[in-house]
Amino acid sequence: MRILLYRADGNTGPWADDFARHLPGATCVAWTEGEKPAPCDYAVVWAPPEAMLRELAEVKAIFLMGAGADAILRHGDAIPRHIPIVRLGDAGMGVQMAEYVAHAVLRYFRRFDQYDDQAAVGEWRPLPAHDKASFAVGVMGAGVLGQRILECLKPFGFPLHAWSRNPKQIEGVTCFAGPDGLDAFLQRTRVVVCVLPLTEDTSNILNRANLAKLPPGSYVINVARGAHLSEPDLLTFIRSGHIAGATLDVFRNEPLPLQHPFWQEPRITITPHIAALTLRDESVRQMAQKIMQLEQGLPCADIVNRDLGY
Repeated sequence: MRILLYRADGNTGPWADDFARHLPGATCVAWTEGEKPAPCDYAVVWAPPEAMLRELAEVKAIFLMGAGADAILRHGDAIPRHIPIVRLGDAGMGVQMAEYVAHAVLRYFRRFDQYDDQAAVGEWRPLPAHDKASFAVGVMGAGVLGQRILECLKPFGFPLHAWSRNPKQIEGVTCFAGPDGLDAFLQRTRVVVCVLPLTEDTSNILNRANLAKLPPGSYVINVARGAHLSEPDLLTFIRSGHIAGATLDVFRNEPLPLQHPFWQEPRITITPHIAALTLRDESVRQMAQKIMQLEQGLPCADIVNRDLGY
């Protein structure tokens, strides 16, 4: 069995080492841009160029080194539709995402963002506590990662909301669905958390019209994709005070350019796309298990639905 590895940063060696441990019978080969890919049974890739994908018409499946499929689906028909594209499941990312979001929610609820500002100028001034009953947290995206975030937040006692494409039932969570449910979801949410897959329907969903539906003094947390957020619209609402703060881990252009106005806005917290790092060993273990399932003709989880975009 031959497995073709590709990462834009070229760092495929550690992945090959982990495959040698979890799938001892496999031979891993790296692809360098400009070369014709060697014949292989499977490809394991992250953000591959279209030219590479068009050379993979004979592989049995393509595995992604992350949970999002947008970076590969943007190439349209470069991959024949009979070839499964398999994304990572949780692979340790769910708990990281939940930690990140819980930290951001609690930071805003306990006003630590404001206390940081006070500490910077030597000011000692207790602030009134937020009312927890009116500090609802709404998660956009109720899949594996979204539900992991909601479960993490339950012990803190916030009202919890979820919005998804299709109706869901989640214990202890008020669920909204589809375009008809979006307005009510936003109007009742104080902290909106975006963990949606990026599709044509969800691109730019955090825009002027939808941000305006949040209550005054709301907060935005984006751990999904930068293209979910209209950056100029967020700046407008931050500067007007309608949005009290934002914690952003993803951006339309990464790394975020030094001249970007987000860097100069103190009410925007920036992190460098680290909310959920890929845990390589767990990811390879998961891929090896799925490869063996495919080899045995068994069902394989996490196959991307190309029509839905995730």
